[in-house]
Amino acid sequence: YVAAVYEHESILSPNPTALVDRQSALELMGRNLDIYEQQVVAAARQGAQIIVFPEDGIHGFNFTRSSIYPYLDFVLHSHSVKWNPCREPYLFNDTEVLQRLSCMALKNKIFLVANLGTKQPCEHTDPHCPSDGRYQFNTNVAFDDDGMLVATYRKHNLYFEYAFDTPPEPDYKLFDTPFAGKFGMFTCFDILFFEPAVNLIRQYNVKQVVYPTAWMNQLPLLSAVEFQQAFATAFNINVLAANIHHPTLGMTGSGIYTPVKSFIYHNMESYGGKLIVAEIPVIATDYETNLEKTLSRVSEKGNEQLPLFYAEMMYDNFTFVPVWGEKGELRVCANTLCCYLNYRRAVLTDELYALGVFDGLHTVHGTYYVQACALVKCGGLSFSTCGQEVTDATALIDFQLWGNMSTSYIFPLLLTSGITLDFADHRGWKNNHYFISKNRTSSGLLTAALYGRWYEKD
Repeated sequence: YVAAVYEHESILSPNPTALVDRQSALELMGRNLDIYEQQVVAAARQGAQIIVFPEDGIHGFNFTRSSIYPYLDFVLHSHSVKWNPCREPYLFNDTEVLQRLSCMALKNKIFLVANLGTKQPCEHTDPHCPSDGRYQFNTNVAFDDDGMLVATYRKHNLYFEYAFDTPPEPDYKLFDTPFAGKFGMFTCFDILFFEPAVNLIRQYNVKQVVYPTAWMNQLPLLSAVEFQQAFATAFNINVLAANIHHPTLGMTGSGIYTPVKSFIYHNMESYGGKLIVAEIPVIATDYETNLEKTLSRVSEKGNEQLPLFYAEMMYDNFTFVPVWGEKGELRVCANTLCCYLNYRRAVLTDELYALGVFDGLHTVHGTYYVQACALVKCGGLSFSTCGQEVTDATALIDFQLWGNMSTSYIFPLLLTSGITLDFADHRGWKNNHYFISKNRTSSGLLTAALYGRWYEKD
């Protein structure tokens, strides 16, 4: 099927904490919706059957609970009401944004997924009801090609979003398409947690995911395109990911991902939005990961003479060993996790690489348990630069990287120079170890990592 995602540079309110009236809010959102409309037309012209827009793309961000109120549409989160906002605009008040989105889908005969702020009055008899008598949700909406509202999803894992409420229960939201079957949806930070993202995929056997996000890139392990691809690869699914474009805030990185191919956009240099359209296969059945390569065992004595050192990476204290010379076998451990690396370099460059391990609770900007084995390019030649954000590299490295992970949820990361992506040649489980291997990356290696999420220990 043909899918489209739009990385949108949103027109932002100059003062998001100021209180404005509904008319002014609609005016600002209308300017963003005008751009959406042009992109829907462009995508439909290229044969797209579905288009996905980013999180916060219509209203922007940095609101307070009260200042965002005029920007919120009313949405009934109920399966029982069938509603086409374009054809039946009079059914509910404060649905101008939904009406415009619905009409775009209808006019262009395209499935459309967008993110907006929504409100829902609640009774004080509801124990979860906020004191101001209303819920405010960060919401994804999906419309079919007739403009019918077919699914609404309320973001569960809020990322310092004080304007919004967490829904009382996680939403598991799916919608059906004639061209690719069921799609699941969740938003941004949700991708790092078991509920609802992983549970949705497992319980409903979802093979296609739409993913609006407003993601601030963090190298070396959590760049948007890097983790989006790892997620598609780990679960053997297609992911349609639309990010916001604000390079000054470190926000860029969208793509259409299959388990074996990625169509991505990552641009920290220029301004303006970007439409990605790609034809991708519908994923029907699970295929077995190809494991004909055997892993050679790193001897316990592998790196006795190498210095262990500690450095901060992604706000976590990693234990590292340097990756020196043209080839070698390394091992580094922390807590219960041991990471192993076999490597060979085509040409020796004057770049320092290191193999790092972390097995513990990550506590900055969210709390979650990580088990990671990471081969990274350091920022400079001293050990203290390992873990820094690096975007360029020249070293071409053949490697096998493996670890005795305690969780089955492992995201294989493979990031190359200029924030481009590559795929492992082989990956999977062997003898209670998870591994990835690669002969010769397409360009210089920035990061090769196994990013494990041990959800039970969050």
